[in-house]
This record gives sequence, structure tokens and C-alpha cells, in this order.
Amino acid sequence: MTLLTILFCIILLVLLVSWAKLNPFIAFLIVSLIAGLMLGIPLEKVTKSVQSGLGDTFGKISIIICVGAMIGKLVATSGAAQKIAEVLVNGFGIKYIQWALVVVGFIIGIPLFFETGFVLMVPLIFSIVYKYKLKAVYIGLPMLAALSVTHGFLPPHPSPSALVVIFHANIGTTLFYGLIIAVPAIIIAGPLFARTIKNITSNPLSTFMADEIPDDKLPGAANSFLTALLPVILLMTTTVYLNFDHSKGSVHKLIAFIGDAPIVMLISLIVATFTLGVRYGKSMKHIAIVCGDAVKDVSLILLIVAGSGAFKAVLTDSGADKNIATFLQDFHLQPLILGWLIAAIIRISLGSATVAGLTAAGIVQTLVMHDHTINPNLMVLSIGAGSLAFSHLNDGGFWLFKEYFNLSIKDTIRSWSLMETIISVTGLAGVLLLNLVV
Repeated sequence: MTLLTILFCIILLVLLVSWAKLNPFIAFLIVSLIAGLMLGIPLEKVTKSVQSGLGDTFGKISIIICVGAMIGKLVATSGAAQKIAEVLVNGFGIKYIQWALVVVGFIIGIPLFFETGFVLMVPLIFSIVYKYKLKAVYIGLPMLAALSVTHGFLPPHPSPSALVVIFHANIGTTLFYGLIIAVPAIIIAGPLFARTIKNITSNPLSTFMADEIPDDKLPGAANSFLTALLPVILLMTTTVYLNFDHSKGSVHKLIAFIGDAPIVMLISLIVATFTLGVRYGKSMKHIAIVCGDAVKDVSLILLIVAGSGAFKAVLTDSGADKNIATFLQDFHLQPLILGWLIAAIIRISLGSATVAGLTAAGIVQTLVMHDHTINPNLMVLSIGAGSLAFSHLNDGGFWLFKEYFNLSIKDTIRSWSLMETIISVTGLAGVLLLNLVV
């Protein structure tokens, strides 16, 4: 009954957005209230559940998306994005630019949360697309595949790290196995899959489009790269430091504060204001207008992603995740496949990779503890792969991709949803192959 209710609500959401042409944020609010009532949340609590999910999601992503858009707008309008695009193309050539972006996405995806990496890298993708008249989805999807793989498979991301603790796995071994699986998953779901969707036409978010600037007026390459990648540099260096320093003293706390994603974004915006604005004669008033325009352009995206959080919250508060997991426990499957399947179905139903991973782990944890033939490191990766399966309308990542790339729901499913599913299935195949030899 729970699965049928969720299926009904997802179909209703699709119809409201695609057929009735309702604003996705309003559609999410309506469907969230209906889902909460149908799944048994008391009448007096369903509104609170929607508000809680909306607020939690908004609070987590608002600074990252808004400040990230400001940085991206400054990078675009100053000519820094144009300079970065020229350097990459001159270094790798147009023919291999897609692979260059995949490598960049994989490197920065290891320390960055997916949403942070997405917001920071999309302006770079668009700058190359605009300047060299390339297909946005074809060029951009492989980089985002790299970000997604690192988010689902590799510590120190939250879900894989938590799964390592739950299953008493070794974080180093898990990371090593994860890297072995991640590389083919990225190649298959990224550059190879992208060849099949070359015909998808996209008109990316115009906020990151800037007029062509003469070469002698462009910022220097070092300034452009350092300013655009400063958030990545700060997050990587603070993460490395915190992994080695476990003193919990004042220095540790200060580095942890500086390394918090919202603080990193704010510091990077302040730096970009001077390195790409004031330094080149731009007034603070002009810079404020640029930043204001950037927020206007992403405000609706912010609301839509927050709306998906409301839908996710009512499904979780109603206990839908536990009902699905209990139903699947009765299936007698190979443990690694069972862990993947539970995570995949909860992901498809609820939309959250983290909730799917942690819920699936709670179900199969006892099985792993009592069956010593099951490799706990591979179970972490199996569940991580399952938690990425078929991202669709109930997932914030789906809407980020759709709105930034300005795609229809159909084309978003053809590209983004299938890419995530390919990563998930490839990940499971890699786990099962490793299980034969380790």
C-alpha cells in the first residue's frame, strides 16, 4: 500500500508539472500535503512536516546556491570564465575537453558535497558551451557524473562515511575499492553515455552568459583559476588538515569553522569581489547589482529544491522508508544484491540518497554482522551504488540539473535520470566482480 501511495503521488506530481503546467514549487507543496495525509500523518501534524522539510532543505542549500550563483556571475561577467575556457581548450583541445572536465569533476568531487560542486562547476561548463557553441548536456553531464559517483561511493562524503561506521568497514580499503569501481562507472555513465544524448538541445541558465571580452581586457589565467577554484582549495585543505589533526583544540575548531561550506563560499565571494571586481575598476555598487541579479536568476531553483525537501520529509516522517525496507527483507537474495536493491527502491521512492543508504544499512546491518563471509567494505559500496538509482522528480539534484540546464522533464529523465541509473547498475556490477576476487 505504501509503494502504491508513493507511486500515485509521483504520477500526480508529474501531471501537475508537465500537463497542468503548475509551478513545480506549488506542485510539491500540494503533493506533499496529499502524500502526508494518505500515508497516515495526523491532520494537525502534516503541515508541520511539510514546513520542517522545506526549512531543513532551504537552510542547508540556500547559502551555497545563492552565494555560488554570485561567484559564478562574477566569474562570468569579469571574463574569468572566458579565460578558463580558453586555457582548458588550448591545453586539451575541443576534441578532449569533455574528458578534461571529467577529470576536474572527479578531483573536486572527492572533498565537495554534490550540491556545492554542482553550483561551482556549472558556470565553468556553461562558459565553454557558450564560447565554443557546444551542446551543454553532452559536455556537462560527464562532469556531473563524476561528482555524483564521488558523492555516492567515496568517503569522506556523509553517506559512505556513515556506512563505513555502521558496517565496521575499513575506510581506507573502502576508498580503494571505491576508486576501482568509480573510474569505469564514470566513463560508462559519463562520456560514453553522453554520446547517445547528443541530440538534446539545452538553453542553459542565462545568468552565467557574458559578452565576449577582448583578450587584453581579460583577467590573468592564474587569477581566474585561483578565484574560481578558491572554494575547492579551501575545502580540500581544511578537510585534509582535519583528517590528520584530531586534537579538538582551538586551532582545530577554527579550521573546522573556516572549512564549513557556507563559510567557504562567503570567504570566496569576498575574495572574488576584489580579485575580479574592485581590482579591475568595478564599483561596489556595480558588483552589488551583479550579485543581486544572480540571486534573482536562481531564486526559483532554490524554492523548487526546497519543495522536494518537503515531499521527502513527509515520506520519511510517515515511516514509508521503514515500511518499504520491511517489505523487502523477506526477499532471499545474495546479501550484496539485497543491500543494493533496498537502497535503490527507497531512493526511487523517497528521493534522498542519504536516507536510502542509511535506511538500507539499518536493515542489512545484522545480516553482515552474523555472516562473516560478507565483505563489509563491499557492502558499503553496494548500498552506496543503490542509493544513486534513478533520480527523478522527488530528488533535489534532478531539479538542479533541469533548471540550470533549462530542460524539459522528458529530456531531464533521458539524460540525468538514466545517467544516475547507469552509475548505480555499474557500481553493483563492480561490487559483484570485486567480490569474486577479494
